[in-house]
Amino acid sequence: MKKVILSALAVMAFGFANAQDGHFKAGVHAGVVLGDLKDSYTSNFGVDVAYLWNVADKFSVGATSGYTVYIPKSYNYNDIYGSYRVESSEAGFIPVAGTAQYSITNYLFVGADLGYAIYVGSGSGDGGILYQPKFGYQNNKIEVFASYKGISDDATLSTFNIGFNYKF
Repeated sequence: MKKVILSALAVMAFGFANAQDGHFKAGVHAGVVLGDLKDSYTSNFGVDVAYLWNVADKFSVGATSGYTVYIPKSYNYNDIYGSYRVESSEAGFIPVAGTAQYSITNYLFVGADLGYAIYVGSGSGDGGILYQPKFGYQNNKIEVFASYKGISDDATLSTFNIGFNYKF
């Protein structure tokens, strides 16, 4: 199922890239886990794709998706019965979100993503509302950004991320 969803997203992304009135970007991100689930996960890594349309001077809106995985912490326990290792499952998500970006200057921007993160990790899990404010540096071909990503359902899985995008 994951392969089908990821293949469909890739086809959509390349279709968007051929449109004439906006721009496509793809990138990677890495982060550290904060908040409610910091005791369960250590970090996250992922890939991002987005297509944005210019709707006003220095302002763009669009759609974004990708894949992000949260790496679980593991613990070693020793008791009178022996030693054992406890580890949670990886948590994987495919975000489906709207995105907006405003260029403060030619080189600095602020942005935000808002949507839903679909749970595709191993084991049982739920998706949740996704929100991600961003701040970064850009030029004609690249973006480097910092962001706070939150996925909220019963608890919030939040991270501080550093990312890189290449603009097509």
